Amino acid sequence: MMGSLKSPVFILILHLLEGVLLSNSLIQLNNNGYEGIVIAIDHNVPEDEALIQQIKDMVTRASPYLFEATGKRFYFKNVAILIPENWKTKPDYERPKLETFKNADILVSATSPAGEDQPHTEHVGTCGEKGIRIHLTPGFLAGKKLKEYGPQEKAFVHEWAHFQWGVFDEYNNEEKFYISKGRTEAVRCSAAISGKNQIRWCQGGSCVNKGSCRKDPLTGLYKGDCVFVPDKQQSEKASIMYDQTIDSVVEFCTEKNHNKEAPNAQNQRCNLRSTWEVIQESEDFQQTTPMTTQPPTPTFSLLQIGQRILCLVLDKSGSMTNDNRLNRMNQASKLFLLQTVEQGSWVGMVTFDSAAYIQSELKQINSVTDRDLLAKSLPTISSGGTSICSGLQAAFTVIKKKYPTDGSEIVLLTDGEDGTISTCFDLVKKSGAIIHTVALGPAAAKELEQLSQMTGGLQTYASDQAQNNGLVDAFAALSSGNGAVSQRSIQLESRGVNLKTNQWMNGSVIMDSTVGKDTLFLVTWTTQAPQILLWDPSGTKQGGFVIDTTSKMAYFQVPGTAKVGSWKYSLQASSQTLTLTVTSRAASATLPPITVTPIVNKNTGKFPSPVRVYATIRQGASPILRASVTALIESENGKTETLELLDNGAGADATKNDGVYSRFFTAFDTNGRYSIKIWALGGVTADKQRMLPQRNGAMYIDGWIEDGEIKFNPPHPETNNVQDKQLCFSRTSSGGSFTASNVPSAPIPDLFPPCQITDLKASIQGHNLVNLTWTAPGDDYDHGKASKYIIRISTSIVDLRDKFNISVQVNTTDLIPKEANSEEIFQFELEDSSFGNGTDIFIAIQAVDKSNLKSEISNIARVSLFIPTEEPPTSEDTTPPCPDISINSTIPGIHVLKIMWKWLGEMQVTLGLH
Repeated sequence: MMGSLKSPVFILILHLLEGVLLSNSLIQLNNNGYEGIVIAIDHNVPEDEALIQQIKDMVTRASPYLFEATGKRFYFKNVAILIPENWKTKPDYERPKLETFKNADILVSATSPAGEDQPHTEHVGTCGEKGIRIHLTPGFLAGKKLKEYGPQEKAFVHEWAHFQWGVFDEYNNEEKFYISKGRTEAVRCSAAISGKNQIRWCQGGSCVNKGSCRKDPLTGLYKGDCVFVPDKQQSEKASIMYDQTIDSVVEFCTEKNHNKEAPNAQNQRCNLRSTWEVIQESEDFQQTTPMTTQPPTPTFSLLQIGQRILCLVLDKSGSMTNDNRLNRMNQASKLFLLQTVEQGSWVGMVTFDSAAYIQSELKQINSVTDRDLLAKSLPTISSGGTSICSGLQAAFTVIKKKYPTDGSEIVLLTDGEDGTISTCFDLVKKSGAIIHTVALGPAAAKELEQLSQMTGGLQTYASDQAQNNGLVDAFAALSSGNGAVSQRSIQLESRGVNLKTNQWMNGSVIMDSTVGKDTLFLVTWTTQAPQILLWDPSGTKQGGFVIDTTSKMAYFQVPGTAKVGSWKYSLQASSQTLTLTVTSRAASATLPPITVTPIVNKNTGKFPSPVRVYATIRQGASPILRASVTALIESENGKTETLELLDNGAGADATKNDGVYSRFFTAFDTNGRYSIKIWALGGVTADKQRMLPQRNGAMYIDGWIEDGEIKFNPPHPETNNVQDKQLCFSRTSSGGSFTASNVPSAPIPDLFPPCQITDLKASIQGHNLVNLTWTAPGDDYDHGKASKYIIRISTSIVDLRDKFNISVQVNTTDLIPKEANSEEIFQFELEDSSFGNGTDIFIAIQAVDKSNLKSEISNIARVSLFIPTEEPPTSEDTTPPCPDISINSTIPGIHVLKIMWKWLGEMQVTLGLH
């Protein structure tokens, strides 16, 4: 596609996403101080008591640094350090309350690739949204990487800004230099950071200086191994998000000193805004004023995980007879008791209708017999009303007979309304217990999820569509938030089907080498036992299914470790619903299993704000790429929507090839609860360093200039020699639930614009052809097909952002949008003599849908016109000239922009299409 320029004025309409990432973080801001920060030491970290002191020292030193960097607004008030269960017990270690490894804000883990100690932050959302978790390593905390990342406290504040305020890095490892006004500049913020551009040559474990950088005569950019080496001593104070290791850097870039032209993540993701501008817009900033006194020193609590203590609180009211709910609850509960709950856990059981009944006191799970005894306590008859508070109070009674309620868990399932549920909210808050809620059917108490949200528990929803297997999925997701990943139950398969006369349900389950221990095949039915056939990967038919006719289920525990490969199954039945669930555990305590972790950006949302659905796929610290990932979203109406989640760096997906698969959900059909299920198949490991995108993390410092001498650090750990490894695996995981409101009655109006284009790239071909590439948005965010594109350009990046509607427009008449998530390619041509050498052209796109709803303006791409010369220019004029513009059409079918630079000064122009 090729185009030219024109200038009709369009009105820009912005549709901004609401809310922040769904997180069970316990952090609260109280009188300028952050409370409830949880730092967890992972189970894979060898016991080292010095590590605890190193964490304390880092936070203690970071607090005044944060305080001064934020204009005396914020400091660290108290921090809980979670100590693994396998470390020795100490008298000063207390039992956690709501703090778990799963909801930890900072994770100290040794699972990063060998020698890779970069502090970094998981962040899958947009600018200004909170991150998921900060990752640190024992080596970093021990001070083994001071030369590469600087003092631990300064790097920690860098990561805190990522995590708490959703700002991004101001360096760029993939594009270290850019051309501005004819000059080659290092990507940095502020631009006043001084240093030299030098060739860094590395061999083995050391690097040396090979002199000044050389420019590519065709592009004007520096060649090869050129790096910017900052001066060790300088006076510039910003910015922490560029290079916090510089001694003088004690501030974030502000609107005044922010380098808007630098091609870095902060500019691309935050619309050229400085990090301080984003922080100022945060809720934290809005609710505080600068302190007039120095903040107190942070305090620490040391918490050690103990045995899991849990009580099932199950509804047996009269409405549980509807839609086979009681039996389906028992089927799901049996899966939890037989497989999901970890060995050594203490489990009790309470049922309730209008009153509560203790079915089992706490029993420790040490054998299959213990599990079977608990399963026999499940209710068989349903009647009466619904008193949720009675059930919770009975559960607390059961737990208190043996343990404090602090850190205990309750799994609460109900299908009914209860107008008195709020009367026990205070009791729940004071208990220190974590409440996981399962809402069954469309009439479950609307306040139910508040119990999960106030305690950091998981909230799930299961409809009455048994073939969707939602209830079993909800219970399968209830692995311990504190257990080592090798102990957690992992769901490999969850399928269901409504069969007619003598029909078959056929399929296969992939058993990969990272799982296979404690593998369970579970089949449920609604009327009579089906024929069940199962073959292992060698073709051997498996027998030994335990048939439970009362609960209408059968299960088979694979002896030992299940064989790697494809397990095939065939189930035959007539006129009923069958489901198949397969769960397993890690085959080895040392080889991390492949895991799927679903995330949604909100647990409640108002139409027409879309919900962003994410799933992270990892093996240990390594992301899994090129997997096939699908989300099944089911509403209270029983309508299901299938979304293909993508890791393409477009639409809802923030970063390409980072193992986070994302998509917008817009297919609302009713108010109320929506459940999410994730399926993932296949993929490759991402061990190659060059395959992975730049993480949100502290910059690895190449070197320093100190007393006029350039000192290089060792090279960044290389993993390029590791080959991609194709993985065959299958995973299923419940993504919990969210609640939608303000959804209008059908027909639902089109209020969803195309999503913002976030991956626009521009290049110059020769001296006059501008090539653009981007990922197509849809009609409704990243679904469907947009109707047209508006492309505009400017020689001022700020004018293009702030005055997009009156910037010069490219003719896109022949540019027909493709389906969402397709690659778009477009080019337009300029006369060789149209622009002066060194002119910067900035480009942005807006998509428009059939209802004339417009997307946000894309990220701004740039090209710098560089005309090769035999000799370098003797001087560089940094004063931008101002254009006189005319249009000249000299090539058939191509409109050519001709800009003649005549005098300095500003002028407004209006272009007409020839």
